[in-house]
Amino acid sequence: MDDVPVGPDSIQQPPRALVSVWDKTGIVDFCTTLVEFGWEIISTGGTAELLRTSNVPVCDVSEVTGHPEVFDGRVKTLHPAIHAPLLARRDNQDDCETLQDLGYLRIDLVAVNLYPFEQVAEREPAVELEELIEMVDIGGPTLLRAAAKNHRDVLVICDPSQYSEFLIELDRAAGVPESIQEEFRQAAALAVFQLTASYDFSVATTLETRFSCGGGFPATLLTSGSSREDLRYGENPHQQAAFYDASTATTSSAGLAAAKQYSGKELSYNNYLDLDTALSLCRNLSGSEWGEQQHACVIVKHNNPCGAAISTTQRGAWEDALASDPESAFGCVIAFNQQVDEATAESIGDHFVECLIAPSFSSTALLLLEVKQNRRLLALECDGDKFLPVEDGWALRQVAGGWLAQSSGTDKTDWEGLESVTKSPFSLTEIQSARFGVEVCRSVMSNSIVLIQGTRTVGIGPGQTSRVESVRIAVRRAADEALGSLMVSDAFFPFRDGLDAAAQAGVTHVVQPGGSIRDAEVISAADGHGMAMVFTGLRLFRH
Repeated sequence: MDDVPVGPDSIQQPPRALVSVWDKTGIVDFCTTLVEFGWEIISTGGTAELLRTSNVPVCDVSEVTGHPEVFDGRVKTLHPAIHAPLLARRDNQDDCETLQDLGYLRIDLVAVNLYPFEQVAEREPAVELEELIEMVDIGGPTLLRAAAKNHRDVLVICDPSQYSEFLIELDRAAGVPESIQEEFRQAAALAVFQLTASYDFSVATTLETRFSCGGGFPATLLTSGSSREDLRYGENPHQQAAFYDASTATTSSAGLAAAKQYSGKELSYNNYLDLDTALSLCRNLSGSEWGEQQHACVIVKHNNPCGAAISTTQRGAWEDALASDPESAFGCVIAFNQQVDEATAESIGDHFVECLIAPSFSSTALLLLEVKQNRRLLALECDGDKFLPVEDGWALRQVAGGWLAQSSGTDKTDWEGLESVTKSPFSLTEIQSARFGVEVCRSVMSNSIVLIQGTRTVGIGPGQTSRVESVRIAVRRAADEALGSLMVSDAFFPFRDGLDAAAQAGVTHVVQPGGSIRDAEVISAADGHGMAMVFTGLRLFRH
């Protein structure tokens, strides 16, 4: 058979498209256009039925395979009569001869989208495991990967949004698939491999949770995210940056990717980092332990809180948080845990705010805040009227050559059973202040010191290499408000000098993890100054 021709013309036939879609958006119009170009349509199950009732000529895949669809549709396209034409290389004489010997006709296009596994996994209440397993697509990814692998000879479409672009390309090629350019084929194939990788990620991470195999960290770390937007720049203007939405059935869908931006220019890399810190702390100040009607405000600058407060009014929370460090709050990011009201918007006024995030804005507040054109206003409405506390989960961070993973570090301090290690005790009111201060302190870069009055910060000393220097910074920022304040430290005091500096400024209460070899010396220093001190046993480093 040395005279068998090689290439697409070796088997004379019209172009053929294999179409099998869960999401049937636009599929009738798409196939109608293909038929107008002289194509034949092969299809399966519900897709074939829809096309047929829409008067689109269609051939059932079972007619091609000579085998019925079985097991409630679990096996439809998994057959050599389908996959041999998809994987045969048309510039390979042996492949073309084999196709001809088997009597298989080529397939020029695969248009497939997948079972909605992730959407089903996200349903509330959760679906039964058996139903979820049926949403694990087998034939779809196999068809897509086969076509994408052989993209030089087989075109592939994996999403309805690609139909119009493909038809434009096909029109340019006068309906001849072989005339569609390599660049388009490669882009379509890459989209498939990205889709199937993301799909497998969703299946693996969801079933890991459902199966509960061993608990703890997974043996293989999987990450996935879809491109959301290119950012104006990275940490600095000479760096490029982008934001990817990593929300899945097993990760929070209430993160920054779900936020709606009302005004202002595009967000930058640093904006996202500051918003993440502000949002996380604001959520943690929104639990029932603070009271259902309590308003929380968090102000962040350069990824450190510079003010935070809880108050009975939103305006009061904002003004208390701002008073903590008005100098640092210039060009800040603000988070509120409830809808922003008119009084708060009036108080913010002309203050230079880079970004502001809240569950929502009243119509009047939105008008007042939008006066500043470059001020970015974001609403995260998925929680309803008030932000919810952060749920337990895993946090990932990339380092050179790998990833670090850790749990979210939820506060498990027994606040009701907490006892002073000094002669002076803590009152219930002071315990509540301590609890507030710990939440703030966990969001400040270590070494960190936070000074508290009631449920408002009055001085924050962030990110120093010396703990006593963090005390000095917090005291300096608190000024007169240091007198009678409560001090929270993210780690133990290695020496008494931090206590001495705080006492000199008028600090009366201290909250720290304890655990230093010099704890006895530090306790003695606190007693000597008449300070009350508790050990939480909870270190709060944030690097």
